Amino acid sequence: MIDEVTFQRVNAVGARTHRGLVADIHRDAYAERITTGEEFAADRAFMDRFDAYTARQGFDLVFGHLPGKGGVSAVGQAWGWALDARSRWWSGLESEPEPGFTIESGTRTFALSEIMVRRAFTGRGFARALHDELLRTRTEERATLLVRPDNTRAYAAYTRWGWRQMGRLRPGWPAAPLMDVLILDRWPTR
Repeated sequence: MIDEVTFQRVNAVGARTHRGLVADIHRDAYAERITTGEEFAADRAFMDRFDAYTARQGFDLVFGHLPGKGGVSAVGQAWGWALDARSRWWSGLESEPEPGFTIESGTRTFALSEIMVRRAFTGRGFARALHDELLRTRTEERATLLVRPDNTRAYAAYTRWGWRQMGRLRPGWPAAPLMDVLILDRWPTR
């Protein structure tokens, strides 16, 4: 089934035209966390972040699609952007792991903000496929992402894919949890 996936890459303008699909995938992928009432996971909070992210220069989103009954079905999405010199991504970092770690230029670090797969398609390699496709065309020196320390399934996957933990950070969003900062220095060939 994974070999049947096709990818659709869109920029910020294209992402905003697919806002409803983005929200649908989020509600499906995070249904359990949403039902807990956690403010950070709430649909409105997530879509507020999405709207802010799509205002960033160089926003890049990839949808994964499979053929299905009645047409093509989106199985998941992944997105991010390059951190520029004015980026606030590193605000909330508990401690800088090494001198200069947080200095950004617009070409140094790609922030992989989201990878999510609909529940019916988890555990089949779609998250890795989305990850690889999103990073495939990136030219930055490294990539970063944030993961909840208790999200053992995602954490284990990121580690298998070559990511390493470099610190802890609490994003500047309301009700944001403390997250581990992961870094990837190499990714799938372009």
